[in-house]
Amino acid sequence: MTDTPQDDTAMPLVEHLIELRRRLILSLFAFVVIFGVCYLFSKEIYGFLVRPLASILAGQGGGERRMIYTALTEAFFTHMKVSAFAAAFLCFPVWAGQLWAFVAPGLYRHERKAFLPFLFASPVLFLAGAALVYFLIMPLAWKFFISFEAVEGGLPIQLEAKVGEYLSLVMTLIFAFGLAFQMPVLLTLLARVGIISAQSLVGARRFAIVGIFIFAAIVTPPDMVSQISLAIPMVLLYELSIIASKWAEAEHLRGLEDDGDEEEVAEETDFNG
Repeated sequence: MTDTPQDDTAMPLVEHLIELRRRLILSLFAFVVIFGVCYLFSKEIYGFLVRPLASILAGQGGGERRMIYTALTEAFFTHMKVSAFAAAFLCFPVWAGQLWAFVAPGLYRHERKAFLPFLFASPVLFLAGAALVYFLIMPLAWKFFISFEAVEGGLPIQLEAKVGEYLSLVMTLIFAFGLAFQMPVLLTLLARVGIISAQSLVGARRFAIVGIFIFAAIVTPPDMVSQISLAIPMVLLYELSIIASKWAEAEHLRGLEDDGDEEEVAEETDFNG
């Protein structure tokens, strides 16, 4: 019996929509539950996110430093945003699993084999991007920004960051780097199913580099340190994607051959014809 995707007549459009609704409800339920847990630990999550800035300010000396909020509701909504951010971060594997459970029945065997490894690689790469920005990029960027403080003559210029603005910047950077690190997964997956090729990636390299720098300029703060810190890893990841795509193309051709062999066997053993 050949391995084929589920027939549309066996699962009509209404059932597809019902299944999609069920997956969305499960995803939303997981987010709500994890959000509630994260809200209970929102102060600890806030402390973790603010630690890179706190460490740099402590090294600068000059007395006790602080962060401020200027709107009555800002601190409350900051805790809400921190909880939502942590919940989305932790829900990423859950959402990926629900997406896989929805699309897997409609895929050929070689397509399922193509998707499954990337289902596990995607959260790992997202975590790698988040770790890069937290442990390397943010300390460099914060040190650069704080260097503009001045205390010589006249009124001193000193940072008193707003808590909402700071955390919005941190969350934007973490998501930007995490999503940027998904590029090898996306490009390799497209090559694995035969949509693109390593040769086409090589031919589009110059345009891709320009697009990477534009993307980095849009999603990062308006400073060269953050933009270059995102653009350079993405360029390296693009080169890695070209190498991975060559392997993926070979796997795609091998999968097509295997499916062809199975179809031939199925035709030879079909006694109902």
